[in-house]
Amino acid sequence: MEDLTWPRPATLVRIGLVALVALWILGPSMLRSALPIWLVFLVAVGLEVQFLVGALRAGPRQAPDRRPQQVDLDRYGFEPDEDVLDEDDLDDDQDELEVAAEPHPFLPPVRRFVLGLGLIAALVLAIWLVDSRTGWDSLDGPTHGKAAARFSAEASRIAGKEVSIYCDESRDYVGAVQHADGVAIVGGDRAYLTPERCFDLYRLAFEDEVTWSRTARALAVLAHEAWHLRGVGDEGTAECYALQSGVEVGRRLGLSQGTAERMMRQQLAENALRGAGTAEYVVSPECRDGGRLDLDASRTSFP
Repeated sequence: MEDLTWPRPATLVRIGLVALVALWILGPSMLRSALPIWLVFLVAVGLEVQFLVGALRAGPRQAPDRRPQQVDLDRYGFEPDEDVLDEDDLDDDQDELEVAAEPHPFLPPVRRFVLGLGLIAALVLAIWLVDSRTGWDSLDGPTHGKAAARFSAEASRIAGKEVSIYCDESRDYVGAVQHADGVAIVGGDRAYLTPERCFDLYRLAFEDEVTWSRTARALAVLAHEAWHLRGVGDEGTAECYALQSGVEVGRRLGLSQGTAERMMRQQLAENALRGAGTAEYVVSPECRDGGRLDLDASRTSFP
């Protein structure tokens, strides 16, 4: 017997889509940087099209045969009498049910398809509202420029030359395809950060707000790209230098010395836990107090 307690696959997929979008909105910024939301909606539209095509190919559903089945007749017997329709009458009723289902055989799958597209459109609207009213996109143009100038000044200190930091709102360089928090040409004069990292830095520098792990990562990313601009090409070396420089950057942007040091130590501890996909960013054993990559051997603390 068919189990009617389980939702249909299409319903389960739609529930999963809503849950994923909610997690993308409310979850960690790392997820937003790693998972392009347009990819989620592209998959969702593809599934809806697949459901529609599958339903149309299957053709109209036949009305169920509600007459006594042969196995029941053999087991319990069946003697038609005056109060029970004969077989011809039942056949006529069955034909009428089938004919009644024929005028619009494609309406149910099309209706479900339109419903699915409506759900996707609602989720897109929700994402747009969240992005436009929170985060980097909620700031006006002059504020963007002021913040980027501040970030550029900090990066220029590390790079030892005049460089520019851009917040990649269009995600042409970072976050959408590359799945990176920042990107820079080694030895160049410009770097790009994701809007999420820019907003974390903005909150620290202009609003004195700290979200511990996100603020720490944003400082490390800014310093990391600045070391690339200085000419350091190796990712692990640039990361080691960035964790040391991040202490001073954090202090200048509003953190206490102790807080900035603890944040960078946390980043150093988490560095080894990063996945195999970012193995090139793992620092070498020389990234330690007194090691070859120690930028200030006179200091007793590291980074």
